[in-house]
Amino acid sequence: MHSVKTGEIAFDNCFGKDIWQYFKENPEDGAVFNDSMSGVTAAANEAILSLYDFSQFGTVVDIGGGHGGLITTILQKNPHLKGVLFDAPQVIEGARPRLKATGVADRCEAVAGDFFKAVPAGGDAYVMKWIIHDWDDEKAITILKHCRSHMQPNGRLIVVETVVPETDEPHFSKFFDLNMLVMTGGKERTATEFKQLLGAAGFELLRITPTNLPTSIIEAQPA
Repeated sequence: MHSVKTGEIAFDNCFGKDIWQYFKENPEDGAVFNDSMSGVTAAANEAILSLYDFSQFGTVVDIGGGHGGLITTILQKNPHLKGVLFDAPQVIEGARPRLKATGVADRCEAVAGDFFKAVPAGGDAYVMKWIIHDWDDEKAITILKHCRSHMQPNGRLIVVETVVPETDEPHFSKFFDLNMLVMTGGKERTATEFKQLLGAAGFELLRITPTNLPTSIIEAQPA
């Protein structure tokens, strides 16, 4: 009700801190969140890999990639590729065993950091799955600009998110939009809103490819 009345984040109002700080201070809850994201990722990875060809790249950087579910799947399907998994320090520590267990640790560097300050350089493609929807436009543009700053003219940005229909029919994305407001202050976006967001960060939207799940592959290149 706090979010409905004010447009502000209910989680912060209830706990006196944002959800990411809460997870830092409550690592058991943070582990539950990261494990759940890894489980959901397993279902989405197959859909993504069936529709997008990563073999055209040399190095793929997974921004906010959690425990590495997506990047390990990409590397397993493409033995010539190198990868970089980038996330917060406490998340990266949990990811290292997975990289080793899936046999890609020798091709995937695990890097800890803060994507509001910088992201790793050296990628031909930068991938973000269910990251941008966590943040308002200003913060999302900051993350995107950091990716843009390291991109070659022929580089690619691949954003995996739910895309809200431009019309008024019921859609899962609209429930998720409310969830983002309540928990993080983020939001789901329409195709038009993604185009505007990417443009503000120096990207040109190339295409949006729906999957068989309530999520789409949004591809962009440096403008």
